[in-house]
Amino acid sequence: QVQLVESGGGLVQAGDSLRLSCAASGRMFSNTIMGWFRQAPGKEREFVAAIRWSGTNTYYGNSVKGRFTISRDNAKNTVYLEMNSLKPEDTAVYYCAAGGGIVVFTTTAYRYWGQGTQVTVSS
Repeated sequence: QVQLVESGGGLVQAGDSLRLSCAASGRMFSNTIMGWFRQAPGKEREFVAAIRWSGTNTYYGNSVKGRFTISRDNAKNTVYLEMNSLKPEDTAVYYCAAGGGIVVFTTTAYRYWGQGTQVTVSS
């Protein structure tokens, strides 16, 4: 069973940077996809970024392209989300997730979810 724990959230000002971490326990396979989603109150969970456990492909939601970077450290079983030029609209609970297959953009592609970490960006 895969367990995911997010960390690194906090309160920052617009324009600041923040790095989120997702520590995973359990076995990761080469075709595993690791994703980041976010959810603001009253809104649907939104795709942010994804990366496969092996290979070089990365995927980003339109609202974060050019600002956020997803990366991984296989030896540490950890996935990161580097967030730059943060905006108030980035405020949300950020979740990491693990799944498999070829679909990376929807919540249904992921079986395992962390409990989330709050990111708040003030103007």
